Amino acid sequence: MLEDLTLTGRSAVVTGGGRGLGRAMAKALAKAGANVLVAARTRAQVDDAVAEINAEGGRAVAWVADVTDSAQVDAMVDACVDAFGAIDVMIANAGGGGVQGAWEFWEYPDDAFETVLATNLKSNFYCGRAAARHMVGRGQGGVIINTSSGTALRGNRSFAYPTAKGGQISLTKSMATMLGPQDIRVNVIVPGFVAQRPANDEREAETRRQRGERIPVRRIGEWWELGPLAVYLASDASRYVTGQLFIIDGGGLAGGIGPTGFVPRHPESD
Repeated sequence: MLEDLTLTGRSAVVTGGGRGLGRAMAKALAKAGANVLVAARTRAQVDDAVAEINAEGGRAVAWVADVTDSAQVDAMVDACVDAFGAIDVMIANAGGGGVQGAWEFWEYPDDAFETVLATNLKSNFYCGRAAARHMVGRGQGGVIINTSSGTALRGNRSFAYPTAKGGQISLTKSMATMLGPQDIRVNVIVPGFVAQRPANDEREAETRRQRGERIPVRRIGEWWELGPLAVYLASDASRYVTGQLFIIDGGGLAGGIGPTGFVPRHPESD
């Protein structure tokens, strides 16, 4: 069984890999034996992540790209093929909340909505398409992993972000259906509350402990806990798994308290 989890000889791209969850997944793939192209918009972050992976005995290269630009995504995948000879795994992890504001739904501006969709949904399409093009051309299959959010499965006042994240789940299922005959598996990871890094001080640690009280396991997740799941989905251990979402949230969606962004009003309190 453990042999099925090895990624030795395989090559992967991890977007948003300079920090947080992306960096944790890039490190985990490298420890499992994969060659990793770590991509992000910030040069310093990807250089630091790559230096850490290589110092620990892995093999990684850095690449700077804006995944909202399809031409840059194509170049990123080409760079992986040039560096390692192939792309076997694409982890489309880059994303973010985009433009934030206190707008009501009927006041939400076009540019804010488009920015969030481009950052989170269109980027996943570009990454999946670029990776699939090489995988199909090579004829040896591959793996595509998207990263969504628990907000995709709840209503939320910052509606553009969960809308885009929900779109990632639908995109994943459609990609899995279309690419299955080419032996390309596509799945999506759905994190809940997960710390992106160690707490800077006790105050931040206490805030995280309080947030963890909303979750059945009584804590929030740690960034490194996504690494083993990414390795499983990238490896032959999950060879019969595709089109699925993998929720990693300590039971938050099953039985936790979902923050809504507003306080319910009751007649007794008016």
